[in-house]
Amino acid sequence: MAKLFAGFTQTIVDVTLAFLPLIVFYVFFNYFYWKLPRRQVLRFFRGILIAFIGLTLFMQGVNVGFDKMGKAIGSALGGASYNWILVPIGFVLGFVVTMAEPAIQVLNMEVEKVTGGYIHNKVMLYFLSIGVAVAVALSMLRILLGISLWYFIVPGYLIIFILARKVKPLFVGLAFDSGGVVTGPMIATFILAFTVGSSEAVPGSNPLFDGFGMIALVAMVPILSLLILGALYARSEAKGKEGERDAVRQRA
Repeated sequence: MAKLFAGFTQTIVDVTLAFLPLIVFYVFFNYFYWKLPRRQVLRFFRGILIAFIGLTLFMQGVNVGFDKMGKAIGSALGGASYNWILVPIGFVLGFVVTMAEPAIQVLNMEVEKVTGGYIHNKVMLYFLSIGVAVAVALSMLRILLGISLWYFIVPGYLIIFILARKVKPLFVGLAFDSGGVVTGPMIATFILAFTVGSSEAVPGSNPLFDGFGMIALVAMVPILSLLILGALYARSEAKGKEGERDAVRQRA
């Protein structure tokens, strides 16, 4: 039981510092500008309390469980004679961890709500999950083959900038926001620990370059996947308009 709560005080301090600016801004603007009813103020602080408890317990679980477990799994697989299995396992782990990422769930629901169902949250979730899965698999491939990060980053962002000119501005904004959202607590703890552990175990790999380069790929590939989704939407809409024009010509 003592191990479960190791460093719990520091976790509480970290979460408090994360929430403090939000509370200060809310109190300041509510006192001088909004002047919301007492019921709404109490509802806000009730939500803050629930979020504080949940995030504290989550971060404690990350510190005592996810981080150590991810590193142990990565070290075991990276040191095995069949360490090529890191690539498919990295793909699967990237997919399932993204599906469970709380921040991504919130983003997808808000996008569906704001767009009135134009972008379905499940479609966006699967595209983001596949993007992260590919990024983690590529990170594992970099560790095994010693490929420089530049060979992925430079072509990747060139393709992103080209696609950004061919899709709706809506998808451009969503894509770049998603690149930041996917690097949330699940990815930045379990998958990062898994990658660093793998890099430490693979002969000739440097964890400082190979392990931490994973975050750069995870931030980039989901941007690309959502821009591809935007291109598919644009193509579908173009086909729909072309079909409408053909129908009008046939009637004429």
